[in-house]
Amino acid sequence: MVSRMFRLVTEVDRTRRDLLRTRLRDTNTAASSVLRSLRQTPHERESPLHVWALDESGDLAGGLVGHTWATWLHVTYLWVDDRHRGLGLGSALLTETERTARTERSCAASRVETWDFQAPDFYRKQGYEVVCVIPDYPPGITEYTLVKRLV
Repeated sequence: MVSRMFRLVTEVDRTRRDLLRTRLRDTNTAASSVLRSLRQTPHERESPLHVWALDESGDLAGGLVGHTWATWLHVTYLWVDDRHRGLGLGSALLTETERTARTERSCAASRVETWDFQAPDFYRKQGYEVVCVIPDYPPGITEYTLVKRLV
């Protein structure tokens, strides 16, 4: 029945993607008083948060890329060059990012996704707790979602 009424198209279309995102946001906002309360506040939209570690030559030694939204910090990427690992640089990047999120953006919590061969133990040592484990994502790898209260 559905196929008689609609034409289903499989293609990458940025214009439709943006329209879909807008319509979904509007639908969700209408359905959720929590999301409605974010409207017209600094927490309404994602705000990028990047912290960089530069070595004595000004080259990238490490960095953290994330964003804040709705009082949450979301750590997207955290990386430290092999030459600088084991010196506490990853911890310093994460600590500075959390401090900025907490003090300048009123974030109360942080989240991160990491794979089993990356850094779940690092984040646990930083006070994060595992809240989700997805085995075989991708096949042969386990993905972890971890969270931490910042206040």
